Amino acid sequence: MRAGTVRGSRTRTILAPLILGILALLLWQLIVVGFGIKPYVLPSPLSIADRFGQSVGTVWTGTRITGLNALIGLVVGGIIGIVGAILSALVRVLDQLSAAVVTALSVVPIVALAPVLYTMFGAGAETARQLVAALAVFIPVYFNTLRGLRQVRPVLQDLMRAYAASPWQRTRTVTVPGALPYIFTGLRVASSLAVISALIAEYFGGPVDGLASSITSAAAYSNYTLAYAFVLGAILLGLAFYLVTLALEKLATRHSPAPS
Repeated sequence: MRAGTVRGSRTRTILAPLILGILALLLWQLIVVGFGIKPYVLPSPLSIADRFGQSVGTVWTGTRITGLNALIGLVVGGIIGIVGAILSALVRVLDQLSAAVVTALSVVPIVALAPVLYTMFGAGAETARQLVAALAVFIPVYFNTLRGLRQVRPVLQDLMRAYAASPWQRTRTVTVPGALPYIFTGLRVASSLAVISALIAEYFGGPVDGLASSITSAAAYSNYTLAYAFVLGAILLGLAFYLVTLALEKLATRHSPAPS
């Protein structure tokens, strides 16, 4: 009975946004056709899908480049965020010293940072985009991980101390497993931010081979349907990042249940 209820809940969770999305696309199509809206104002979903199919190779090239930058940023920023949070949880002085720095980093505007990084690493390198994505990822991963590490029940910590466990042993066997839901919450949020940040960074220079550069180029030549096709590629890329992160979360929490 319970298994059936769980499956029904999962089905509703998948079908509800899917149906809503389909209805939104139908409404979009009806509005464009019904009001005779010109493509340069708003293309219809069918025309965008058709253009996407015609240009799938070009869209894939841009998606691959932007996706690689976002992936590198996600991995680098995620690792630094998790390790930094663990160190801050272990060393109180480090937590106090890093609080102001991390808070300052969280309000750094990408529009100001990207041009500076292009100047530092060169306009022909992808490094600036990867660093921008890593910074965007680091903030939510760090804060969520640190919060999770602080949520471990004191009785479990006391039990590990009674067994003369070292701080690292307590962190590895109790604190980190208990914080996994918080860690993956930060990673899920960061997965979308990595794609968004990599896209935004492309608008301020660098190689003209990513999705955002392609969107700008298509719009500059008044090829708005193609521009929306690249936007669709960016949406699919963001969804792919989110779903893969969600799948990893399910896998990790299934094999490493939080202590209770």
